[in-house]
Amino acid sequence: MPQEIVYSLKYNDDEYEYRHVILPHDIAKLLPKGKLLSEEEWRDLGVQQSLGWVHYAIHRPEPHILLFRRKLPQN
Repeated sequence: MPQEIVYSLKYNDDEYEYRHVILPHDIAKLLPKGKLLSEEEWRDLGVQQSLGWVHYAIHRPEPHILLFRRKLPQN
């Protein structure tokens, strides 16, 4: 597990932009079990991203990896 917060590159489909964030053990142990985080909650953990990102899924085998997405702008 990393010693600091690690941000993936962004990737997308036709509707959303995605990224995942890997938390170090000392932060990951603070995560509530089985709960998606609000923006205020993930920012309080030290995750820093621009506006619009939503914690949308929990990767059960690795709960220290937070999965985020945001809607792509309409063209």
